[in-house]
Amino acid sequence: MSERKTAGKRTAGNNKSNIMVFRKKWNMNIGIIIFGIVFIYLVVTVLMYLTENHISAYEVREGSILKDNAYVGLAIRSESVVAAESDGYVNYFAPEGSKVGARTSVYSLSAEKLDFADADEEGSQELSDEEHNQILLQTQDFTENFDDARFEDVYLLKSNINAVMENKSNQSRRAQLEEMLSSGAAGLSVYRAPSPGIVVYSTDGYEGVALSDVTEEMIAKQDYKKTSLENNSKVKADDPVCKVITDDTWTLAIVLDEETSKAIADKEEVEVQFSKDHEMSTARLSIYNTEGEGADIGLLTFDSSMVRYAGDRYLDIELILEDESGLKIPKSSVVEKDFYTVPEGYMAQEEGSGRRGVLVSDGDGSVFQKADVYYRDNENGLVYLEPHIFEKGATLTNPDSGELYRLGEMKPLKGAYNINKGYAVFKQIQILCESEEYYIVETGNDYGLASYDHIALVGKDVQENDIVF
Repeated sequence: MSERKTAGKRTAGNNKSNIMVFRKKWNMNIGIIIFGIVFIYLVVTVLMYLTENHISAYEVREGSILKDNAYVGLAIRSESVVAAESDGYVNYFAPEGSKVGARTSVYSLSAEKLDFADADEEGSQELSDEEHNQILLQTQDFTENFDDARFEDVYLLKSNINAVMENKSNQSRRAQLEEMLSSGAAGLSVYRAPSPGIVVYSTDGYEGVALSDVTEEMIAKQDYKKTSLENNSKVKADDPVCKVITDDTWTLAIVLDEETSKAIADKEEVEVQFSKDHEMSTARLSIYNTEGEGADIGLLTFDSSMVRYAGDRYLDIELILEDESGLKIPKSSVVEKDFYTVPEGYMAQEEGSGRRGVLVSDGDGSVFQKADVYYRDNENGLVYLEPHIFEKGATLTNPDSGELYRLGEMKPLKGAYNINKGYAVFKQIQILCESEEYYIVETGNDYGLASYDHIALVGKDVQENDIVF
């Protein structure tokens, strides 16, 4: 028994030793490897994008900058007041603002107040086709150009329409007045203009003021009073009945602050816009220095437009200090870069390729070096070349005379980096004017920018030939 058990154990042990153990073989998965590489690439790309300095682009467009200052101006004209020759009730023939001659009937005086039929009574004239069209055109112009920021245009339209209606009413009055004269109405006397000019039916006491008499207080409307002269009003002898403006040349006096006075001190003419009707006009400028009295007084003298504002003593105006159009670019895009200045005669052309550049002397001869011109100063005969393509102290050879020119003098240019092709290229600019955030630069420059170019928004973040896309 014991031998059998022992034999059984040995047999079991031998069988156990004969069993082979197999381990699972690892297979390489190419898809996982590719995915891992792509994942790492994406992670690195995202990290580089988040940490690098991004170049924002700005599209160049045409634009303009208008700089103006608002003022209230005191109008000084050549005016003469016409006084009544006797007591009575005054009525006017000539409409206000019309031109009268020495033989033109201007006003009448009567012992009694005259009785006029209202303009809207039966038999009165209707508006003419010309007057209808005038109102229609004014209304259409107002509708097409209305701006919420200029609500005062509503009152201008109202004033213009009222002027047409009042003119019609005055025509009716004049017709009735002439009929009374022709019928021989008793006690009715007619008076003519003392001199040719523009007739105005108001007075304010400033008719005799000279330019040298103008003060800051007068321009500020202190204690200003205007007296309107109306039809059928009673006057006494020597009372004013109208005034006549005898010269088309007139002047607006404005108060200038010190900064503006210095800014326009060298100007002989300025552009002026009248707020009343948005008309533009050119004025001759002079500055009257009120020593010891505070601000300077600017005198704006006009040779036209007087009749348009004949009834106004004070006018709101805007002084146009700058009005430039060109290419509008942000100030942040502008940089200053130094260039070698080289006489234009040293520019050469490579044989065969036709490339433009210069001949650089190497001691034994000259080697052609391609060089782009960044700006040409025609007045001084100089071209501006990129300094980094030359070794310090390089010498150029004149292709025609063989003369040598050692690079040394450098001058700065203002410009912006054009990035149309995905890399930065400096483009020179000529600044015409500026606002707080933008420059207006010259357009049509062979070495400058053009409309719809793309430039680096922040120029200081870019260097020449930097890849930006």
